[in-house]
Amino acid sequence: MNLADARSALRDARRVAVLTGAGISAESGIPTFRDAQQGLWARFKPEDLASPDAYFRDPALVWEWYAGRYRDVMAAQPNAGHDLLARLERQKEGGYFLATQNVDGLHARAGSEKLVELHGNLTTARCDVCSQVDDLPAPADFTPPPVCPRCGGRMRPNIVWFGEFLPEQALEAASDAFAAADVALIIGTSGMVYPAAGLAFETLERGGTVIEINPDETELTPRLSFSLRETASRGLAALMEG
Repeated sequence: MNLADARSALRDARRVAVLTGAGISAESGIPTFRDAQQGLWARFKPEDLASPDAYFRDPALVWEWYAGRYRDVMAAQPNAGHDLLARLERQKEGGYFLATQNVDGLHARAGSEKLVELHGNLTTARCDVCSQVDDLPAPADFTPPPVCPRCGGRMRPNIVWFGEFLPEQALEAASDAFAAADVALIIGTSGMVYPAAGLAFETLERGGTVIEINPDETELTPRLSFSLRETASRGLAALMEG
């Protein structure tokens, strides 16, 4: 498959499924999870801060880390890649589905509506007691930890941590969408984190086309239909506007 074929496949597809990873948000200035371990946080391994055990040992420390990431996310803006995917959703109408591994909420802010956030969302918190999920206050007004407005319990970051399972309903919805897709787009993800990385094979096994957009070769590249060695925004522009 070449670029012209990939463009035609995407244009003609009735059902499109998309998986995005950290690469699409890098263009908005958001560091990857591990790149965020800088300055004060450089002495911590990610597992020291992003696990149920870490939260049990020192919830204040974990919340301090996530509050900083929350401020960074809210200061960022969706980029052209996010905007192009929101446009693609409108073009495909009911035949579109987006699954993201990102926790920054930028897809929704760009206008994407039919999406699942497989790893949670930094801009929300979940109650330890009753599981209520609420938006965090504006960064300037936020003093962690938040308190549940329903039961008064302490709330935790609404993130899937190391050792936790992905939300079952979100993963099932993504699996169904990729299995039904004529074309799947795999954008800005290393292809190393499962089960999300396995979604591409749901499409391939049923005869669909899988197109990767990534500046670097990934674990998935040799098995996919076509790969564009581009950033998310440039690759999507080449596919959609060429």
